[in-house]
Order: sequence, then structure tokens, then C-alpha cells
Amino acid sequence: MFDLTEAELGLRLLGCGDGPAAFNATLTQRGGKIISVDPVYAFDADQIRGRISETYATVMAQMRQNQSDYVWGVIPSVEQLGSLRLAAMETFLSDFHAGKQQGRYIPGELPTLPFAQGAFDIALSSHFLFLYSAHLSAEFHVQALQEMLRVSREVRVFPLLTLAGAPSPHLPFVQQHLSKNGIIGETKRVPYEFQRGGNAMLVIKSVHA
Repeated sequence: MFDLTEAELGLRLLGCGDGPAAFNATLTQRGGKIISVDPVYAFDADQIRGRISETYATVMAQMRQNQSDYVWGVIPSVEQLGSLRLAAMETFLSDFHAGKQQGRYIPGELPTLPFAQGAFDIALSSHFLFLYSAHLSAEFHVQALQEMLRVSREVRVFPLLTLAGAPSPHLPFVQQHLSKNGIIGETKRVPYEFQRGGNAMLVIKSVHA
């Protein structure tokens, strides 16, 4: 979804709002350098596991109800999606304690990050910004993106659709605001599409990067 090359996977990466995902654990096993930030990391593995168990059935029921909004190709069915998500969460949970001790999972949330300027090469945000446009203002998006760009040379955000599957109404405002402040923002197609029409990311770079 971020169209990361092998070379980019070897850079200093930051994941914002990563939640109980397997990317950190998987990339670390491959020798990568990544730190994930999410408010859920303030809890322990058992508490996170409990929350996943509480919400899993509801999330899967919503997926069945709205399955026409998704592209069923690589993932052929709702049942297969459920299995993949549970496996990813187990990978995360088995890595969480060690990863937290190593400083790879840090409690925190946008729009304020606990890192020095330029600490990372690429900052990533998946399924948070723009997706929750109905809950997060355009101003919040600008603040979050500027903060991500403060700590990294480049920012990538995916997808650019809302939960309802429509283009985020915040995107034109965000791009205009960034441009006025000397920040280059570009929409790029990616070789991934699960949410129907969700096959693009926003890439932003400072002109000084």
C-alpha cells in the first residue's frame, strides 16, 4: 500500500497509528529499522488481546454487510480476511513485549510525536488520516502531516478515501495548505487495492528534503 522498495525498507521508518499490525515485527525480523507509535501501546499484550476479541465479531459482521465495497482478489473472502487479520495480530502480540522493551512500540498519537527533528527517513500512516475524515478535522490533518514531516524527510499516507469509500473532503484543503507552506504534496497510485477505489497514497516532502 505504500509501494516501498527493498532499498526503502532498509531506511529508518516510522509508523503512525500502527495499532496491532504485523509490519513492525515482520520488518524487524528481516533486519529493518522501524518504530511504531499508537496510543494502544500504553496497554499490555493481554489487554490488547482482550480488546481485539471484544471487537472482532462486530468488525467481521460489518465486513460481510459491506463486502461489495471491497476488491476480493488476493484476499478471496471475508473468512480469509478474518484469518489473515487474526494471524497478523498474533504476530504483533507475540512481538509486543520484546518490541516495547526495545523501543519499537511507543505509546503516543498525532499530532504530537516524541521524536527529534529528522529522526526518520520515511513516516507512514495507514488507515487513519483521511479514512476518518468525519471524525478528524482538516486542521488536524494539516497539523499531523506537518508533525510527521518534522521528524522525517518524507511522509506517505494511505488510503485517501473515507470509511464510506468516498474521496476525503479534506484532501484539497490539505494539499493547498501544504503548498502554501513550501511542502510538496503528490498523489501517487500504488499496486494495492482492497477498499474499492483505494489505490492511491499521498506523498509529501519538504522542499528542503
